Amino acid sequence: MSYRYIAVEGNIGAGKTSLATLLSQHYDARLILEEFADNTFLPKFYEEAERYAFPLELSFLADRYTQLKQLMVPDLFQQMIVTDYIFSKSNLFANINLKNSEYDLFQKIFNIINLQLPAPDVLIYLHAPIPVLQDRIQKRGRTYEQQISDDYLLHVQDIYMQYLKLHSGKILMVDTSHIDLINNPAHFQQLIDFLDTPADFKTHYFSVQ
Repeated sequence: MSYRYIAVEGNIGAGKTSLATLLSQHYDARLILEEFADNTFLPKFYEEAERYAFPLELSFLADRYTQLKQLMVPDLFQQMIVTDYIFSKSNLFANINLKNSEYDLFQKIFNIINLQLPAPDVLIYLHAPIPVLQDRIQKRGRTYEQQISDDYLLHVQDIYMQYLKLHSGKILMVDTSHIDLINNPAHFQQLIDFLDTPADFKTHYFSVQ
């Protein structure tokens, strides 16, 4: 394995946490999962987005930095790290959720903090069509997510696509409507085989046999 830091990203309901967990178990890596269950602003945001967007995004920014600053402290026993988000997620969602004046201030804070954190060696991006995402969101049953609109998911998808076009590191694109890395061991093993084989690429569209 040539990657020390693998990040998994994607839209809401894409399967980020499930894949990150499987990868960490396979590689015996340190797993860093986004902490959102105790964020008191998140349910309020889905009820009154305009009122709670700014405190929500600031709280996520602080929480993500607190978690990811661990990347700057080498672990003697577990050299590999897997996360189910990237720090830039804060800036992407702030761009969607905040007013222009709020986003300008947020971006200044983000840019200062972002300079202190390393980028992932490879970013695995999980893509799925909006109907598939909605089905997964409904099935996992988080109360505050049940009213997420197709338009909002599409906006999130678009902002990620814009980011990926500018991302300077390695990107592994996975269409999860055709590939099941969680429930199909053969598909997951093919992903592992790809990650374990040194490859020079900017963006690779992962496929299975």
